[in-house]
Amino acid sequence: MKKIIIIAVLLLGFAISANAQKKIEIAELPKPARDFLNKHFRNSEIDVVKKDAEHGEKGYEVKLKDGTEIEFWKDGSYREVDGGKKPIPTAFIPESVKDYVAKNHPNEKITHIDYGHKDLDVDLTNNIDLEFTKEGKILKDKKDK
Repeated sequence: MKKIIIIAVLLLGFAISANAQKKIEIAELPKPARDFLNKHFRNSEIDVVKKDAEHGEKGYEVKLKDGTEIEFWKDGSYREVDGGKKPIPTAFIPESVKDYVAKNHPNEKITHIDYGHKDLDVDLTNNIDLEFTKEGKILKDKKDK
Protein backbone atom coordinates (compact mmCIF):
# COMPACT_ATOMS: atom_id res chain seq x y z
CA MET A 1 0.00 0.00 0.00
CA LYS A 2 2.85 2.39 0.84
CA LYS A 3 4.38 1.80 -2.59
CA ILE A 4 1.10 2.66 -4.31
CA ILE A 5 0.81 5.91 -2.34
CA ILE A 6 4.42 6.83 -3.07
CA ILE A 7 3.96 6.11 -6.78
CA ALA A 8 0.73 8.15 -6.85
CA VAL A 9 2.45 11.11 -5.17
CA LEU A 10 5.37 10.92 -7.61
CA LEU A 11 3.05 10.78 -10.60
CA LEU A 12 1.10 13.76 -9.28
CA GLY A 13 4.37 15.67 -8.84
CA PHE A 14 5.42 14.91 -12.42
CA ALA A 15 2.02 16.01 -13.72
CA ILE A 16 2.21 19.30 -11.82
CA SER A 17 5.77 20.05 -12.98
CA ALA A 18 4.86 19.19 -16.58
CA ASN A 19 1.99 21.66 -16.37
CA ALA A 20 4.28 24.36 -14.93
CA GLN A 21 6.01 24.75 -18.30
CA LYS A 22 4.07 24.13 -21.46
CA LYS A 23 5.50 24.72 -24.93
CA ILE A 24 3.50 27.18 -26.98
CA GLU A 25 3.78 28.95 -30.33
CA ILE A 26 5.24 32.46 -30.55
CA ALA A 27 1.83 33.69 -31.73
CA GLU A 28 0.41 32.69 -28.33
CA LEU A 29 2.61 35.20 -26.50
CA PRO A 30 0.89 38.44 -25.47
CA LYS A 31 1.40 41.24 -28.01
CA PRO A 32 3.81 43.26 -25.80
CA ALA A 33 6.10 40.20 -25.56
CA ARG A 34 6.03 39.63 -29.32
CA ASP A 35 6.70 43.35 -29.91
CA PHE A 36 9.64 43.27 -27.46
CA LEU A 37 11.20 40.28 -29.21
CA ASN A 38 10.67 41.81 -32.64
CA LYS A 39 12.21 45.12 -31.58
CA HIS A 40 15.19 43.94 -29.53
CA PHE A 41 15.91 40.40 -30.75
CA ARG A 42 14.81 40.59 -34.38
CA ASN A 43 18.04 38.99 -35.63
CA SER A 44 17.97 36.14 -33.12
CA GLU A 45 16.40 32.79 -33.83
CA ILE A 46 13.87 31.53 -31.28
CA ASP A 47 14.45 28.03 -29.97
CA VAL A 48 11.61 27.43 -27.48
CA VAL A 49 8.61 29.39 -26.19
CA LYS A 50 6.94 28.23 -22.99
CA LYS A 51 4.08 29.26 -20.79
CA ASP A 52 5.68 29.24 -17.37
CA ALA A 53 4.38 29.18 -13.81
CA GLU A 54 7.44 30.08 -11.75
CA HIS A 55 6.99 30.59 -8.03
CA GLY A 56 3.22 30.53 -8.50
CA GLU A 57 3.29 33.39 -11.02
CA LYS A 58 2.13 32.82 -14.54
CA GLY A 59 4.31 34.17 -17.30
CA TYR A 60 6.27 33.19 -20.36
CA GLU A 61 9.81 32.09 -21.12
CA VAL A 62 11.57 32.38 -24.47
CA LYS A 63 14.90 30.72 -25.20
CA LEU A 64 16.90 31.86 -28.19
CA LYS A 65 19.24 29.62 -30.18
CA ASP A 66 22.22 31.69 -28.95
CA GLY A 67 21.38 30.73 -25.34
CA THR A 68 19.74 34.01 -24.31
CA GLU A 69 16.68 33.54 -22.11
CA ILE A 70 13.89 36.09 -21.82
CA GLU A 71 11.07 35.92 -19.29
CA PHE A 72 7.85 37.90 -19.48
CA TRP A 73 5.16 38.66 -16.93
CA LYS A 74 1.70 37.32 -17.78
CA ASP A 75 0.78 40.70 -19.34
CA GLY A 76 3.71 40.36 -21.77
CA SER A 77 6.02 42.96 -20.24
CA TYR A 78 9.58 41.74 -19.90
CA ARG A 79 10.75 40.53 -16.51
CA GLU A 80 14.22 39.16 -17.17
CA VAL A 81 16.77 38.98 -19.97
CA ASP A 82 19.72 36.66 -19.39
CA GLY A 83 22.52 36.44 -21.92
CA GLY A 84 24.60 34.10 -19.74
CA LYS A 85 28.13 35.43 -20.16
CA LYS A 86 27.26 37.33 -23.36
CA PRO A 87 26.21 41.01 -23.46
CA ILE A 88 22.53 41.69 -24.11
CA PRO A 89 20.94 44.57 -26.04
CA THR A 90 20.45 47.62 -23.84
CA ALA A 91 17.82 49.77 -25.58
CA PHE A 92 15.13 48.59 -23.12
CA ILE A 93 17.30 49.13 -20.01
CA PRO A 94 16.58 52.32 -18.01
CA GLU A 95 18.94 55.20 -18.86
CA SER A 96 19.94 55.66 -15.21
CA VAL A 97 21.19 52.05 -15.09
CA LYS A 98 23.10 52.38 -18.37
CA ASP A 99 24.59 55.70 -17.19
CA TYR A 100 25.73 54.12 -13.88
CA VAL A 101 27.39 51.22 -15.69
CA ALA A 102 29.09 53.54 -18.20
CA LYS A 103 30.44 55.79 -15.42
CA ASN A 104 31.44 53.17 -12.84
CA HIS A 105 32.25 50.13 -15.02
CA PRO A 106 33.15 51.64 -18.41
CA ASN A 107 34.85 48.52 -19.79
CA GLU A 108 31.97 46.17 -18.94
CA LYS A 109 28.75 45.17 -20.67
CA ILE A 110 25.38 44.17 -19.21
CA THR A 111 24.75 40.41 -19.46
CA HIS A 112 21.60 40.08 -17.33
CA ILE A 113 18.73 42.22 -16.07
CA ASP A 114 15.98 40.99 -13.76
CA TYR A 115 12.99 42.95 -12.49
CA GLY A 116 12.08 41.49 -9.13
CA HIS A 117 9.13 42.61 -7.04
CA LYS A 118 11.18 45.18 -5.16
CA ASP A 119 14.35 45.86 -7.12
CA LEU A 120 16.26 45.54 -10.37
CA ASP A 121 19.23 43.15 -10.56
CA VAL A 122 21.91 43.71 -13.21
CA ASP A 123 24.97 41.53 -13.92
CA LEU A 124 28.03 42.65 -15.87
CA THR A 125 30.64 40.82 -17.93
CA ASN A 126 33.16 41.01 -15.05
CA ASN A 127 30.75 39.21 -12.65
CA ILE A 128 29.82 42.43 -10.87
CA ASP A 129 26.29 42.21 -9.48
CA LEU A 130 24.43 45.52 -9.30
CA GLU A 131 21.12 46.17 -7.56
CA PHE A 132 18.95 49.18 -8.28
CA THR A 133 15.59 50.42 -7.12
CA LYS A 134 12.88 50.11 -9.76
CA GLU A 135 13.43 53.83 -10.34
CA GLY A 136 17.09 53.19 -11.18
CA LYS A 137 18.83 54.33 -7.98
CA ILE A 138 21.87 52.17 -7.11
CA LEU A 139 21.50 49.98 -3.99
CA LYS A 140 24.49 47.59 -4.26
CA ASP A 141 27.60 47.25 -6.38
CA LYS A 142 29.47 44.05 -5.54
CA LYS A 143 31.73 41.44 -7.08
CA ASP A 144 30.35 37.87 -7.13
CA LYS A 145 32.25 35.49 -4.90
